[in-house]
Amino acid sequence: MGAETLGPGVLGRRATLVQFSSAFCQPCRATRRVLREVGGMVPGVTHAEIDAEEHLALVRELGIVRTPAVLVLDAGGREVSRAYGQPRKADVIAVLGAVVEAGGAVGASGEDPGEGGRRAEPVEPGATASRD
Repeated sequence: MGAETLGPGVLGRRATLVQFSSAFCQPCRATRRVLREVGGMVPGVTHAEIDAEEHLALVRELGIVRTPAVLVLDAGGREVSRAYGQPRKADVIAVLGAVVEAGGAVGASGEDPGEGGRRAEPVEPGATASRD
């Protein structure tokens, strides 16, 4: 996923946090705050938000099954991790740390907290993953 999808200048130099949201999604607001904060803390990391309802073709292409969905992209725009539900700041930082240290070639697993069922899952570049 690169500039053709996100727009010019959106892809981070080190990583990009892509959030799929919907208008009436309460956890999406909190997710936005967490991702913006982390993006502002980690040099070379950007946050991009995509309205899932306005981009249904992309949602289907990527296999997004609910919102909020967070994709972590490496510097080349390849998806290296995906999570659903409201993430914890510490989990986002941990995934980013692994991605940045490995040059973007690794995903990280987080704990499933129950409500929201958030769990990061590494995926092969170009592949999509989904979780019910």
